[in-house]
Amino acid sequence: MKWPRMLSRSRLGETTIDIRAFDLICLTMAVVLALHMPQLPIWLSSALALILGLRWWQRRRWPGRAPAYLKLPLLGLLTMAVIFQYHSIFGREPGTALAVGLLVLKLLETETPRDAQVSMAFACFALMAALLFNQSMLVTAGVALGLLPALAALRALQPARMATTMPRELLPAFGLLAASLPLTLFAFVLVPRLNSPLWATPPTPQARTGLSEQMSPGDFAELLTDDRPALRVSFDDAQPAPAQRYFRAYVMWRYDGRRWDYMGDPRPPATVESADSIAYRISLEASNQRVLPALDVPLAAPAQARLSADRELIADKPVNEALNYSLRSALHYRLQAELDDREQRRGLQLPADFNPRTRALAAQWRQQFGKNDAAIVQQALTMFHNDNFRYTLSPAPLGRDAMDDFLFTTREGFCEHYASAFTVLMRAAGIPARIVTGYQGGYWNSLGNYLLVRQSDAHAWSEVWLAGRGWVRMDPTAAVRPERVSLGAAAATGDQASWYRNQWLQNLRNRWDIVNHWWNEGIIGFDALRQRGLLVPFGIRDTDTTTLSLLLTVTCVLFAAVGLAWALWRRRRQDALSTAMRTLERKLARVKVIRRLSEGPQHYLSRAARALPHQRRELERLMDAYLSLRYAHDEPPTEPLKAFQKAARNFRPRRTST
Repeated sequence: MKWPRMLSRSRLGETTIDIRAFDLICLTMAVVLALHMPQLPIWLSSALALILGLRWWQRRRWPGRAPAYLKLPLLGLLTMAVIFQYHSIFGREPGTALAVGLLVLKLLETETPRDAQVSMAFACFALMAALLFNQSMLVTAGVALGLLPALAALRALQPARMATTMPRELLPAFGLLAASLPLTLFAFVLVPRLNSPLWATPPTPQARTGLSEQMSPGDFAELLTDDRPALRVSFDDAQPAPAQRYFRAYVMWRYDGRRWDYMGDPRPPATVESADSIAYRISLEASNQRVLPALDVPLAAPAQARLSADRELIADKPVNEALNYSLRSALHYRLQAELDDREQRRGLQLPADFNPRTRALAAQWRQQFGKNDAAIVQQALTMFHNDNFRYTLSPAPLGRDAMDDFLFTTREGFCEHYASAFTVLMRAAGIPARIVTGYQGGYWNSLGNYLLVRQSDAHAWSEVWLAGRGWVRMDPTAAVRPERVSLGAAAATGDQASWYRNQWLQNLRNRWDIVNHWWNEGIIGFDALRQRGLLVPFGIRDTDTTTLSLLLTVTCVLFAAVGLAWALWRRRRQDALSTAMRTLERKLARVKVIRRLSEGPQHYLSRAARALPHQRRELERLMDAYLSLRYAHDEPPTEPLKAFQKAARNFRPRRTST
């Protein structure tokens, strides 16, 4: 049988940790590094992973700390690398990178239990830091599971630990983690919410929706293959038809021959006439932008936002976390029946000396159709439909006269290409036109009863101003590939996204999104307002901080009382070590080795060993184990105690015949 492995001692008299404890420490640091890899530079993640792997390999062959002449240069290189990457060591990103790097370098000198305990405490802090960047369900579960090797490592540092397998090392840690869940849930519900985040760090500057205030043909290519959710929409009544699922974000007027720019307009919102409207709610993912996508066109702005002159929704501050807002939009409308001279000039602006063939084609249409603007619009749509234009996410590059190249040479592209070309044609023909970017389509999730709009549903279309009708939405992409509107972005790409349109994969993705949606609504979205309404079912209309604190205190006292009762109940149970010893005494009594009233356990078992010489070694091991368990600890360690109980049960005393 296996007996407890004691911690070895170094030449200086320090107690050193064994291989299994060191393995658990390495596993904990690997989990920390894996959770932080999405926000760390790949070269830094790779370097830290290499250091971690080399230290694990070296420790198994030549135990001992790494020399100072190796640790100090690595520390200097880490600091310089963080400064080189982030230009500072302060802030969320550089601070986290430095902390993870220091944690891995700490492993180079981790040899004693004290070193290991410091490393595990630091590792737990670094695990929690991952939630500063991402609070999704998967990351939260990863942080929770990352505590398992840390708890197992701390437990492995206990003296007289039994040699066992890695899964058996992690099992007790899993039990500890599970036991903490009830109190964690009560704390989540009852701890008063702060008005501002605990970690007052600026948000990451990188936008996460992919939409921006600029657009040029080709910008959406990566976004159109991005499977992440952008927003979720639930409707009070029936959902709109696919052809009406246009979500307005940016309206762009300025064109420099290559790029369209959003400028913003501080004037009052354009007038809109509508006979019907639809009410809905949007759950928007964090974007680090101020624009709020809305079903075309919104009639009013939600709280802490305003309507621009072009009926865009602009929030008072960037959306750095998931945001819920309610809206009402008009699906059939007349937008801005009158156009003033300033807007007329803006709607016709084109850079000089660009795209001469496109201008010539537009002039030809104007001469052909005279003042019939609607006929010119229809002619452009017919050209896109009939003249062998192709929808593709991998179009050929365009030159200086991008629209000429697209219309007369390549004839392939996606929504940005078609919207840009159509708008330039309209302006060249004397019809005011502008670009609108946002999202179109989405997947109706019948299980969750909401419309899921992904980043891949990003879209660009045009608006032209027609006398008597105002601004009218025109989608030239739909003329080339109608499936883009009726079936969604994935269907428009054809064979290029056959994997994406796989029915089994789509069902899996959309069911998983329901889980994420519930997580965002129930966990991430559990704010101070929802917390104050927590006790409404019990007749308390507004739960203030005092009430929450009182409930939390009562809950903690109840948990403490339950824990105390459990401890007292266990103390009242028979001493497991004494029970095992009495079992051994009864077995020895059967062979006439009876313990005297004044005889201590050491003398008794020594006498039994002399009486049963053929079982002397076994009895001496039992004696040493009992004395260690009884006198070397305040309470016997669990695993050595179980080993002694098993040995006492399995012992079979027998006398040799004389």
